[in-house]
Order: sequence, then structure tokens, then C-alpha cells
Amino acid sequence: MLDFTRTLDVPGAVLHYRVRGTGPLLLISESGEGDADRSTDLVTRLVDSYTVLTYDRRGLSRSRLDVPDRGATLTEHADDVHHLLATLTDVPALMLGCSLGAVIGLHAAVRHPGLIATLIAHEPVAPRLLPDHERTRHEQELAHLQDLYHREGLAAALPEIARTLGIDPTHKDAEPGLTPQPINALRAANFDHFIRHDFTAVIRDTLDVNALNNTGTRIVPAAGSTTPRAVFDRQCATALAELLGEELREFPGGHNGNTSHPRAYASRLRTVLGTAR
Repeated sequence: MLDFTRTLDVPGAVLHYRVRGTGPLLLISESGEGDADRSTDLVTRLVDSYTVLTYDRRGLSRSRLDVPDRGATLTEHADDVHHLLATLTDVPALMLGCSLGAVIGLHAAVRHPGLIATLIAHEPVAPRLLPDHERTRHEQELAHLQDLYHREGLAAALPEIARTLGIDPTHKDAEPGLTPQPINALRAANFDHFIRHDFTAVIRDTLDVNALNNTGTRIVPAAGSTTPRAVFDRQCATALAELLGEELREFPGGHNGNTSHPRAYASRLRTVLGTAR
């Protein structure tokens, strides 16, 4: 069973990544401030069947930028996925993309045909999937959250970001026995980069939604079973399912079910990957 960490030089950055397990290659692209270690509880429940690749998105944790404090477009993030997978395999890989990671996966599927065999796109934060008036409203909402962070800091912005994603911070919906991951200095720095730069990338997204039907990738739209139907991320997942003519698959937990319900999420992931073809 593999277990190693390495770095990879890519245009504009050096990416830190970790590989664990045995079996088909499965890339997990995290949401928000998540780095290569964010979904450890989930990964440990997959490594007997999959070679799991996780990484620090450029600008987070141990991944280094050639130009400090420079943001990236979603196409640049997608190209990073291409470089990582091309380094490790010459056959199409599996991918779980969560939130921002799901949008990165959609871009990678469009930009790099043959790279990904199956993409599970869990609640993609992709306003371009929505009707124009909804798209504009949610882009403005993200800009407002970004401005709130600039003015009042993380303590003020986090509850509003959670509300936008249908997360109730007062209700700790999680499997028992998990070790909490507090917002330490590293996570706070990652949140800073995420809100300052990746919010901008989402607002300025250029995803060609019409191309998603012709990527050669099996795209599986997914949403958390407890994510409210009316919130932004659930609407994006539903719109993706309608666009592709696919069933919307429900996964345990809410927007962050991959970290809050790792046991049940791993079981559901195995089922969906086993039936997706």
C-alpha cells in the first residue's frame, strides 16, 4: 500500500500532494480552505480499495506560489489537476470534487478530455449553471461575503458563508468519534487565500456549461442529504443534473459531508463509483 508525499512544479506554483492506498487512482479535490489533510477521516476508509490522491490547492498550506498572494483562475486550478494526474497515471482517473473542487473537476473534464473517467461533483459552487438572474444574484452574494471578510474579518464572515451554503453552525451534525479540526493559524491563512482569491475566481468563472455534455467524462451530480433544497450549492447541483439528464445522487450529511460523515460518505462513494459507468 502506497503512502508518500511529494511536490510537483507547475506553471506559477509548486504543489504539495499526498498519495495513499492501493487500487484505481481517486483524486479528492477539496472544498474551501481544505488541503491535502482535510479529508483524512474519509481517506482512511477508502485506501483499501483506491489509491487516493489529495493535494494542497495552489496558495494553501504547503503549496507555494511563484508570486506570493497571487490568485488563480479556475482553469489554472483545473490545469493543476491535469498535471497531478498526468504525473501519476496514464489512464483516466476517478475524481471526487467537493464544492470549489467540483467546479475545478468540471473545468478539468472540459479542458482535458480523457483525463477523468468519473467525476462525482458534490454541490459545485458554479453560478454559471443557474439562470442568468440567479447567477447574477449569487455572484453578488459572493462579492458581498468577500467584502464582509475584508471589512470585519473571518469571525464575521464565516457564519454568513455557512448560511449561504446551507450549513447551520449551531447544529453539529457529524458522526461520533471524529477529532475536531479547529481553525488554527494554518486554516485561518487558508481561509484568507480562499476568500480573497478563490471567491474572485468563482465570480469570474468562464465555465462553458454547454460543453459538459460532451466531455467523455461520466459526471455524477451529487448533493448532501441534509443540504436545504433552496440554497445556492444545492441549486447548482440540481441544475447540473438537469443539464446532463442525470440523477442527482444524495450523499450523507450536508455541504461538508465528506468531513462530517466520513464513514457513511465512504460507503456511499464506493456504491456510486461502483455503479457509475
